[in-house]
Amino acid sequence: MSLIQAQELLFRAREEPLPGAIWKELFEEFWPSYQRWYLQDGANERPYYLRCVSKLREHMPELMGTYETLTALTGGGDLEARFLSLYCPPPYLTGCSQAVVGGDHPLLVRNYDYAPQLCEGLVLKTCWNGRSVIGVSDCLWGLLDGINEDGLAASIAFGGRRVVGDGFGVPLVVRYVLETCTHTPEAIAALSRIPVHMSYNVTVVDARGAFATVFLAPDRSPEVRIQAVATNHQRRIEWHQHATATATVERERHLMMLLADDGATDSSLTQAFLQPPVYSRAFDRGFGTLYSSAYWPREGRAEYFWPGARWPQSFSNFDSGDRQIGFFNSDDAA
Repeated sequence: MSLIQAQELLFRAREEPLPGAIWKELFEEFWPSYQRWYLQDGANERPYYLRCVSKLREHMPELMGTYETLTALTGGGDLEARFLSLYCPPPYLTGCSQAVVGGDHPLLVRNYDYAPQLCEGLVLKTCWNGRSVIGVSDCLWGLLDGINEDGLAASIAFGGRRVVGDGFGVPLVVRYVLETCTHTPEAIAALSRIPVHMSYNVTVVDARGAFATVFLAPDRSPEVRIQAVATNHQRRIEWHQHATATATVERERHLMMLLADDGATDSSLTQAFLQPPVYSRAFDRGFGTLYSSAYWPREGRAEYFWPGARWPQSFSNFDSGDRQIGFFNSDDAA
């Protein structure tokens, strides 16, 4: 196998306790792309403003103050406000793997597999609702994964199902969990009551080492599993083409075998996320690993890493800055 460079992606880390100039600048940069995505099927295919706000207030009222502030920063337009609610957005598909270790030294590790041109590449440290949160941004205020100052960490993986329904984009639900919950049982309760528009697997772990994976779907009840590994299916394969393209079964099996090894360490687990079959170079097909992240709940720290590069972060020592990361396709990728 030989490798060819596909492209580069700028990753940035920014700290802004309350929404202000930094967030507004990021919005102005990303909004044109998000607007095209949001309107891909026409404005009438997205819910109207009053329904968006009503649903956000009903299911995540604690976020309303932040939502109103962010909407004001965008200029208060109807379309921007509808988008920021993340209620019934267009469908989107990712890969992703995540594994968790509980007990006395909890750790959550994940890979995010997606198209480079569709990733914000942004790590945000915020304190929007009185609780500090560090995480990887998506849809401008949602989170793909992250940790809060109480030691609760969470990450998402696509659930491998075609069904689309009425509910929220899961990145906003993860933001809500980290803004409002302190431990795994609270997170499970929140995840179990908030509707989502597609199927996702959300893994959570807290500073006490309690963990769970919650299978979410728009057409069936949430399922809580004490499961340490989640990839891109729920219980069984329901979308065979996607499962084959993303090697979801192979990735799950590999990580489960690694966790079953009594000699597994933090180092061996994080290293596994940088190697096949967990690590993917299928960037030309939209399923390459854009970043890996690790969260240590008891220590309040995170690390974002790539082959040959690591970027540690923590609540006590947050490193704002930029990192340019190159991605390489395998020229014989399937």
